[in-house]
Amino acid sequence: MPRRPLRRPSRLRPGDRVAVVAPSGPVDPDRLRRGCALLTSWGLRVKLGHHVNERSGFLAGADPGRAVDLVDAWCDANFRAVFCARGGYGAARLLGLLDWPALAAVAEPPWLVGGSDVTALHEAVATHLGVATLFGPMPAGEVLGGAEGPDAASAAALHTALFAPPGPLTLTTSGTANATLVPGRARGITAGGTLALLAAAVGTPDTTSAAGAVLLLEDVGEPAYRIDRMLTQLVRSGWLDGVAAVALGSWERCGPGTIDVLAERLGRLGVPVLAGLPFGHGVPQLSVPLGALATLDTAAGTLTADAYGGA
Repeated sequence: MPRRPLRRPSRLRPGDRVAVVAPSGPVDPDRLRRGCALLTSWGLRVKLGHHVNERSGFLAGADPGRAVDLVDAWCDANFRAVFCARGGYGAARLLGLLDWPALAAVAEPPWLVGGSDVTALHEAVATHLGVATLFGPMPAGEVLGGAEGPDAASAAALHTALFAPPGPLTLTTSGTANATLVPGRARGITAGGTLALLAAAVGTPDTTSAAGAVLLLEDVGEPAYRIDRMLTQLVRSGWLDGVAAVALGSWERCGPGTIDVLAERLGRLGVPVLAGLPFGHGVPQLSVPLGALATLDTAAGTLTADAYGGA
């Protein structure tokens, strides 16, 4: 079944309470403090999950504790957004532990905000709950919580996406040479995120086919041969059948040959493909709603979501 627009949570207002949870890697306390200070400067009242500052190897604490924090925050009507502290690894391990009926019973769901590893949660929320989410920077990440202060463009875009009334949002290619990999114009529902997480979700009950989607793809630190392998998995599994268009973000530290592999594998889909959009792991790291009707236009070099702000 083709993707359809998802229900948008309400936009934020100064004075709203928000939660910060850590579903993935362990959190740097200094970055977390600086990122939460940014949220506080917007008039938000920030509450940390009980297990945010825990550590278990390469994870932010044990799986049950991380899952409980996420469910508790989502189901607490006092919280209007749930920010994931950072990415890394581990979010997919929570999907079988989450109380999906309890999450679905929430009358006014909050925004889920995060990028990278949080892709697993974005897909699962779209699939199980039909709720729009926000792919963007995180409080304990370098872009918002770095020692030099938050990147201004990334912070401004996140604020606008969360606080502004509904309206069009346009991302424009960053001057990347040969940004148009396949020319054309198409409309669909935004979906996707980090390629590795999307490929890993194939065959699970926590993902929906990309049919009807304007698919966002980005990744970090992956050599071209691994990108080729992951794209091949998405193609051969049928997950990409019926995709409307592909919007490519940053491919930080992915090395030589990346754009060639993307062009070769995605060009076979016969849909518009546009590269160089400012989302993903780069700087600026702009926020993109997932579950919104959008247009990809390679001639204009733009991805435009019709309504990105909260209801």
